[in-house]
Amino acid sequence: MSGPGPTIARPAEAAATTAVDIPAPLPPPRGDDVPLTRAHIRTAAEAYLARHPHERESLAGLLSHLGGADDPAHRATLPGHVTCSAVVIDREQRVLHIGHKATELLLNPGGHAEGDRTLLAAALREVCEETGLRPGDLCLTPQFLDTPVDIDVHGIDANPAKDEPSHQHFDFRFAFYVSAEQVPPLRLQDVEVSGAQWLAFADVRSPTLRAKLLDAEAKGLDGRPEPVNASALIHDGAGRYLLHLRDMREGIWEPGVFAFLGGGRELGDRCLEETLRRELAEETPGLEPVGLTPYAVEEATSVDGLAVPIQVYTAQWSGHPDTADLREGVLLQWFAPDMLDRLSLSPGLGDLIRRHAAEHPAADTLPARLRPLHEEAPDGTELHIVGVHLHLKDEQGRILLGLRHPDSAFAPDEWHFLAGHCERETAVSCLVREAQEEAGLIIEPDDVELVHVVHHVDSPTARARIALVFQAHAWSGTPQLLEPDRCVAWQWFSPQDLPAKVVPYTRQAIEGIDAGRSYSQTGW
Repeated sequence: MSGPGPTIARPAEAAATTAVDIPAPLPPPRGDDVPLTRAHIRTAAEAYLARHPHERESLAGLLSHLGGADDPAHRATLPGHVTCSAVVIDREQRVLHIGHKATELLLNPGGHAEGDRTLLAAALREVCEETGLRPGDLCLTPQFLDTPVDIDVHGIDANPAKDEPSHQHFDFRFAFYVSAEQVPPLRLQDVEVSGAQWLAFADVRSPTLRAKLLDAEAKGLDGRPEPVNASALIHDGAGRYLLHLRDMREGIWEPGVFAFLGGGRELGDRCLEETLRRELAEETPGLEPVGLTPYAVEEATSVDGLAVPIQVYTAQWSGHPDTADLREGVLLQWFAPDMLDRLSLSPGLGDLIRRHAAEHPAADTLPARLRPLHEEAPDGTELHIVGVHLHLKDEQGRILLGLRHPDSAFAPDEWHFLAGHCERETAVSCLVREAQEEAGLIIEPDDVELVHVVHHVDSPTARARIALVFQAHAWSGTPQLLEPDRCVAWQWFSPQDLPAKVVPYTRQAIEGIDAGRSYSQTGW
């Protein structure tokens, strides 16, 4: 394999680059029946412009195409269309370039979309076709994940042989790390590729890409793969493990199997623990495990065939799965290790659970408090979720409400009591804990009084809930935004002048308390 420098490595000059004793590359999964959508391209472009707003003017042509009638990714769309390229980075912080026979230029592997499911999938397919790399030889970078590192606009000369006039390419470029310590031998596509070259960031041929890579280098873009997904090995401390049955739908990672809860990192996540907490809040807002601790790094394969390092955390929780309010997937359930052989599992999950179980031996039988609730409840009993709510009044008689985050799974952009789900604890203890965790308020248990109960249900198929509303006669502290992913503002309101967007049962509780009623119901 040739090193950095201005000369293209020709096949005859670098045997390692064109080794022929490896099998032909397997292309990444294709989605011919789910082609690129205009909405997907626009979302990728806007995510890019959110990081590079000064480039909006230079990408005006692209944005104009996205508003037009023609397919923006079809090669027949003129005077320009979308293409995709791969920026492959090795552990020496070099970028793979190929010699393009038609133009005699040194370029990043790439080309036109051809029925690909996503822009990233198109870039991955192109690099695999042109260089012989396999999808599993590559992984995402934590700095860019699945968003473009660069969108370049460049002109293409007319090609009379193909009856193509001069036009523009709007090239979406995606960054990948080489997943292995050593770069696998390349098998170059003879029809279009004349050679390959690895160039240092400072020698990358595209000025716009070069500038972004050099900037990212200072922020940790070093070519060394690290986990970009996080999952939770949740156990109850008595030998059971919480597993999540995934949807059996196209586009779902590992569909129809039992797996840990968790998901992929997003660019706004400060760390993988934050990724996991965000994912748990989105998937199971009623589940709040304790003691999240890094446990192991596992390797998986994405829907596009990429290598995916996953940071697995351990955590403990002993609630009933029905109280977790599952929002994604089909089922959430406890399983003992001896049940794993009867389940369809995510690869490697069974071994990981057995390893943890061996390191943390449990008693032969579960204590009564940890037995499944359905074993204790009489037939026909409807199990309820219990929530605690703080009805806090200041000296002027105003009530404290919090504005829920716009991305919240429950009541986004609506005002609500300071509240939380009751775990294995008394309702008063839960209220005291939630007040301190959410807003930094210190409340003594003796200063709390139950003032209202709301029996409510969100929909005919949802689990019924009981909302216990407590009033605190004394407290210390000023409301703070300690959980900004859930609550974006605290504000005091007169009971007679509540905002328009208040959670319905919250409004009903406030009106009931003012009227001296101790009970109300809604949603039935």
